[in-house]
Amino acid sequence: MDLDIKEIVKNMDLKFRNIEGKKLLLAISTDKSGKVLMTAFMSEESLEKSIETGFMHYYSTSRDKLWRKGEESGNVQKIINVFRDCDGDALLFTVEQTGWACHEGYMSCFHNKIDLSTGKSTVVGNKLD
Repeated sequence: MDLDIKEIVKNMDLKFRNIEGKKLLLAISTDKSGKVLMTAFMSEESLEKSIETGFMHYYSTSRDKLWRKGEESGNVQKIINVFRDCDGDALLFTVEQTGWACHEGYMSCFHNKIDLSTGKSTVVGNKLD
């Protein structure tokens, strides 16, 4: 029996939080090795689109709209699997990343290493663009 997308999302037992006036949850994407590529918010609609297409869709709070990862850059994220956290307010996706994940041209958005004694950051890794 195939369920429709809305039923699948309902069965995931998620708790969307009120963030900037929108019902959102945190989405973390990692590559197959477990390296964190990025975090972003998801709305129910972006989650439905992700399930429907097999590619990551997020909700941009700065642009106030749904967006498909890679819609401008071509650096898409194909979903391999997904895990729900114990509270149901965050999802962890394993993805197959095409190109780089960070809009600044790095594989991961987490390329700024912070020195806790000074608070200053140093870029680690190389730009891929």
